[in-house]
Amino acid sequence: MGCGLAAGSVRARYLVYFQYLGTDFNGVAAVRGAQRAAGVQNYLEEAAEGLKSAVPVKFTISSRTDAGVHALSNAAHLDVQRRSGQPPFSPEVLTQALNTHLRHPAIRVLKAFRVPSDFHARYSATSRTYLYRLATGCPQHSPLSVFERNRCWALPADCLDVAAMQEAAHHLLGTHDFSAFQSAGSPSPSSVRTLRRASVAPGPASPFLLPQESRRLRFWSLEFESQSFLYRQVRRMTAILVAVGLGTVTPAQVKAILESRDPLGKHQTRVAPAHGLFLKSVRYGGFEDLGERGAPEEAPTPGQVLAGEPSVATASQPSPTMPEAGSPACAQRECQGPPAGAA
Repeated sequence: MGCGLAAGSVRARYLVYFQYLGTDFNGVAAVRGAQRAAGVQNYLEEAAEGLKSAVPVKFTISSRTDAGVHALSNAAHLDVQRRSGQPPFSPEVLTQALNTHLRHPAIRVLKAFRVPSDFHARYSATSRTYLYRLATGCPQHSPLSVFERNRCWALPADCLDVAAMQEAAHHLLGTHDFSAFQSAGSPSPSSVRTLRRASVAPGPASPFLLPQESRRLRFWSLEFESQSFLYRQVRRMTAILVAVGLGTVTPAQVKAILESRDPLGKHQTRVAPAHGLFLKSVRYGGFEDLGERGAPEEAPTPGQVLAGEPSVATASQPSPTMPEAGSPACAQRECQGPPAGAA
């Protein structure tokens, strides 16, 4: 309890889901100081000032995203300490209040849940899924539609060898040292991760195209699921899979690149553009039951279900032989690093 607060003031912890278009932001993390750039967190914490908490509200972000990267659903936890005699906000009131005070139209709070005081949005996450959107058939002399330009990677090729991309993606599944797909600047003490799912499939047609554009453009979706990712791991894996689809790298070479553990090799320095990447979901164990009942009125006990999004079927992979970064076992070692899921 904060110093000087009246006796009886109540602190409540919430898990909040929020989404954003990343085009206008310097990533999700707050930018401190007098810089003109701002992160999504800056706007969320500014909106939280409207809650009139007895202590400043800070958002602890589950998953870091870089400048230009979007989120269909990111997550964070925050503590709100109301004045003496005032009950905690209901999750619905908290959600409405944050959206009312948000000053940027590209951010929206989706939902909030009461969680135990020891819940951590980063370390409690059991799964993170990223979506990468590609568009083929984009001649260089004809820019992509303004409605899609910052939401996918436009490729001049007319087609991709999807079967080869799927074969290459299969080599990435499971528990490996992903050093070859890690960009410099990652604070993680271990490069071992378990990639549970890596898929390449046709994506839905865009409704924001003119008829002549719809006839030549095709969209593709790449999805990756893991408990946590290394810095820019998703964008680097995407870049190498696109190279496979274009025929400049073979699936066998992807396996060799992975085993090399060398991030500075000939092919693995490629990084897919930020604007095609979306954080699709952050999940917390046991949410399926809670999702059917709705949000609890009181905070669940540490052993109870926590909050997240409805689960989807994923490829099953064996558990890693060592704790992954982002797991509770690694919390002490990584507490100074950026949120897991950096991409």
